[in-house]
Amino acid sequence: MKYLGFDLGTKTLGISISDSKGIIALPLTTLRYNNENYEMLLVEIKKIITENNIDKIVLGLPKNMNNTLGERALKTLDFKNILENKFSIEVIMQDERLSTMEVHKFLIDKDVTRNKRKKVVDKMASQVILQSYLDKINNERN
Repeated sequence: MKYLGFDLGTKTLGISISDSKGIIALPLTTLRYNNENYEMLLVEIKKIITENNIDKIVLGLPKNMNNTLGERALKTLDFKNILENKFSIEVIMQDERLSTMEVHKFLIDKDVTRNKRKKVVDKMASQVILQSYLDKINNERN
């Protein structure tokens, strides 16, 4: 089973990919878009799905700390529906609270400069989201 992990931001989509066994998540790329115009994203996502024989997508759900859904979460759920309708692929929602902060802390601890952090934070956040999901399902199997 092969997965893509997505971290949908207001201007970027961080993408990660699993190994073919669905055990390890690796950062893949960050796509940029404007004004919630997902058309360009969908073209690139289709290429990635096809080239990598993707079975499922894991999309980060940005819940509020009190477990409610705010505006970003609702937009993310809309994006989930777009993905499912466009590609006929299962999209699994994964709680992503603090994933971006976790990546920033990791990169700061490694003395990565602010400019370099900006370039990798989204795809690394998607990696954290995907790895969290993979760990959960693999623990359930064992």
